[in-house]
This record gives sequence, C-alpha cells and structure tokens, in this order.
Amino acid sequence: MRTAHAHATVDVRTIAPLDRHPLIFSTFRELPAGQAMDLVNDHDPRPLYHQFQAKIPGRFAWDYLQSGPDLWQVRITKLADPHAQGGCCGGCGGA
Repeated sequence: MRTAHAHATVDVRTIAPLDRHPLIFSTFRELPAGQAMDLVNDHDPRPLYHQFQAKIPGRFAWDYLQSGPDLWQVRITKLADPHAQGGCCGGCGGA
C-alpha cells in the first residue's frame, strides 16, 4: 500500500521579491529528507534552481509540475545527505 505525503506549498506570488528566496530556503531546510515542497510562482524559477545547485548540489530533486505561461509550479524534494548516513562516494574527499 502506498502512503500519500502532504507537501508544503510555498506560493511566492504575493511575497516581496527580496523575501522570496530566503523563505524558500528556510522552508526547504525544515523539510525532513525525502519530503518535498511545492513552489508556486508567476515566472520560471530557473535562477532559483541555479542557486540550489550552487548551495546544495546533489541534495535536492527539481520537478516541474506546471510550466507557465502564467503559473509555474515546481516540486523540490530534499534528498538524504550521504554523509549523515555514514556513507560517502569519495568524490568530495569526505567534506
């Protein structure tokens, strides 16, 4: 039997642009590994994707649920940290 997971929804369309990314990263940090948040925006959040890539590469999955033209929705899933589970691929030197 499959269990449905509720996703946190962050709708930034009414949030001041300066406050959007801090809110999104704060919400993401609070997610347990394996859980996701749904981001709702009025434009393609591609710059945010690149910010996630720069800050936490390999620690998230990015899936477009809706791609415009007026509404964009992306599910951002928090992936497990291999270092937290005692594993390491060796590629980062154990950092």
